Amino acid sequence: MLDWTQLSDFLQALLLTFVPIFVAMDGIGTLPIFIALTQGQAEADKRKVIRDSVLTAFFAGLAFLLLGKELFNFLGITFTDFKIAGGALLFVLALSDLLQSAPKQRRKPGDAVGIVPIGIPLVVGPAVLTGLLILTDAYGLAPTVLAFLLNVLIVWGMFTLSDRLLRVLGGGGVTALSKVSNLLLAAIAVMMLRKGIEEIITLWRQ
Repeated sequence: MLDWTQLSDFLQALLLTFVPIFVAMDGIGTLPIFIALTQGQAEADKRKVIRDSVLTAFFAGLAFLLLGKELFNFLGITFTDFKIAGGALLFVLALSDLLQSAPKQRRKPGDAVGIVPIGIPLVVGPAVLTGLLILTDAYGLAPTVLAFLLNVLIVWGMFTLSDRLLRVLGGGGVTALSKVSNLLLAAIAVMMLRKGIEEIITLWRQ
């Protein structure tokens, strides 16, 4: 028998993990860079770049998600430490992108352009990796992995339809959406810092 309460809780956790990962990936903001790196390539070559970037991003994120806790235990790092460090890192990354007037210059396309820099660090970078571990700790492994997979599929769809999306949104539209995403990412970073500091204060009072 289907437990509607558990299903409702899972869907709520899925939504709460999906949004931060979506913001951290910033697929819309990555579109102009992806188009620039694949400009002039044959359709078959572009499909290979998309495949390589999506697979690289997914397996890199999944590996970090599954092995991150073991790494923390080995280094003696707590999730409170990670929340504060991760929140500070996310805030710096978001602030840097917010103040940036033009996309960062990336290296020219090559045989492995789908792996680096598109798969890593454009699709899955420090912001996504940080978010994955913190979200797993807060909401559980299953909703976080599913939210991550859904976001990777969204990025795949964006890259596949990149030419059409750019025509519809225009350069200004892409820039505006990217800035809004980074503003949300900065707010999430502040939330992480606040929760980490609150946990430290709670430990001190015990």
